[in-house]
Amino acid sequence: VLITAIGVSYLLQNLALLIYGSEQKAFPVLFTIPSVELGGVYIDGITIATMAVTAIIMVGLSLFINRTRMGKAMRACSEDKAAAQLMGINVNSTISMTFAIGSALAAIAGVLLCSTYPSLMPTTGALPGIKAFTAAVFGGIGSIPGAMLGGILLGIIEIFAKAFNTNISDAVVFAVLIVVLLVKPSGLLGKYVPEKV
Repeated sequence: VLITAIGVSYLLQNLALLIYGSEQKAFPVLFTIPSVELGGVYIDGITIATMAVTAIIMVGLSLFINRTRMGKAMRACSEDKAAAQLMGINVNSTISMTFAIGSALAAIAGVLLCSTYPSLMPTTGALPGIKAFTAAVFGGIGSIPGAMLGGILLGIIEIFAKAFNTNISDAVVFAVLIVVLLVKPSGLLGKYVPEKV
């Protein structure tokens, strides 16, 4: 499924390149937020808005997944689709809801990304998408707070790597992922679940 998703993303990127061309386009400014000074350091308003929105989404998504019937059905389907269907869960509607929520979150992420970096082209989201997957693995697949923690830590690591040498920042990010997978394969907040045979 993961390989198929990556293949479809490359298909969509190249279709967009054929239709719209490879020239950069300006993303329209949807809102402006003034910068904030904290101890002599200026933090861009859109950065603060991004952190606030992601924190709200993380809390909301965690509550939805853990407290609602649909969230529990989504977790059951991800664990064992056949068993969930035998327990009376409508698997097709649950999967549709999962894709709808994922698409909505991707749209919000796209707006926040393009508000920070307003140059837009069909391949704009390719590297951030791979880094988002890296952050999810780093934090622990299946853990929503882990994914956010992984994203924050990877961002900090990338900024320090860019300060040291801009050319190797992406390599450092993926090297950290390899080290984490070797030391703790379940990620920082992921739980090891032994598979019963």
